[in-house]
Amino acid sequence: MERQIPKNVRQIGNVSDSPRIYVEDYVDTFFAQMCEKYGKSSEKTPTGAFLIGDIQQTDGEDYVYIYGAVRMRELKMSGNEYVLDEETWKQAYEDCKQFFEDGELLGWFVVHPGGPLMPDASTVRLHRKSFPKKNTIFIMKDPVEKDETYFAYKMNDLMAIGGHYTYYEKNPCMQNYMIANRKKNGLHSAETVEDRAAQDFRNMVRKRGERKKGRKTGGMMYAVSACLVLVLIIMGVSTLNSFDRMKSVQSTLETLADTSGAGKTQETSGSVTAVTSGGQDDQEKSGMPDGQAVGQDEAADGQGVQPGTADGTEGVQPGTADGTDGGQTLGEGSGDAGRSGTDASSGTASSAGTGSAGSAGAAFSGTNGSDGVYTVEEGDTLAIISQKMYGDVTHVDAICRMNGISDGNLIYVGQKLLLP
Repeated sequence: MERQIPKNVRQIGNVSDSPRIYVEDYVDTFFAQMCEKYGKSSEKTPTGAFLIGDIQQTDGEDYVYIYGAVRMRELKMSGNEYVLDEETWKQAYEDCKQFFEDGELLGWFVVHPGGPLMPDASTVRLHRKSFPKKNTIFIMKDPVEKDETYFAYKMNDLMAIGGHYTYYEKNPCMQNYMIANRKKNGLHSAETVEDRAAQDFRNMVRKRGERKKGRKTGGMMYAVSACLVLVLIIMGVSTLNSFDRMKSVQSTLETLADTSGAGKTQETSGSVTAVTSGGQDDQEKSGMPDGQAVGQDEAADGQGVQPGTADGTEGVQPGTADGTDGGQTLGEGSGDAGRSGTDASSGTASSAGTGSAGSAGAAFSGTNGSDGVYTVEEGDTLAIISQKMYGDVTHVDAICRMNGISDGNLIYVGQKLLLP
């Protein structure tokens, strides 16, 4: 499978030579840790590592991608010559198969102080025997001066390469190897490696996160605005409907008042009987008193809708028996927020709660970080991680030193941190 040329890179030296060499940031950090350990060790024998990656050709240009490295079991010396024994090769193949399943051994890295950073004839012979493929890589580094030189095998010789690229991407294979072998490789809690490249990468991740958060916030604001507009439209329609019903009731009352005022009276033997024009017939037809009929008409006109429910739909109080119009009540509810909606009899909110309240006080499970490696979770900061793992926040500096972090705010979800 052809690899895409990385875009997030840092150039080191003159990169005009062929092949173009790309070294992943975790591998570069691993080399720095080996030099750091070597400088503190009392034994000054050389040490080394095998390089893992692949060699590709794109548009006629040769590219070497180094995305892994495994420490040599032992780098022996026979006089001034390096020796790689059978056990060292066996251990290298086992580590490569375990942590870099599809990886290929394509070179080696040596930490040896003093002398020029130039391979002699015996080193060239050992490389030709071990890595005969074209464009395999040999790296020499001085742990004291921090100088390093890259060589590519071509034309039966190790040719110096003027520069290379350090690129940045998620590299769980190399990270898992470094965590699993941190004690053997000499990484302790008191050690730290300042790497400006890693800091640049974290800054880049933070900026991307801020852009995504801004887009998410804009989408939420649009949704909230749309909901508010919809609510206002519903309230306007309901108000118009209520106004029409009130106007109908008022017209009915005025008609009844005019009808009642047209009645006539006549004198009889000691009693007065009200006679209305039209009212008598209406009363006889309905079979009930005028007042009762009017009350029913008004009650019918004042009939309301059921109160608002918990899902946020609006409702109107039912009309009363005396013809008064029911008031409008807008019920709101949210499944996420845990609102119970409005009371069915009064149209007012009866209770409110938070649906996620049960999870707010969830205790730390005890599994994350129990093996000395903590995986960053959403909402974590270094202070929170220190509080979780040690009961206080005094270990933030130790965690930073352990993982080479210069800015405690620049951690991302899923990142694995070595615990002191």
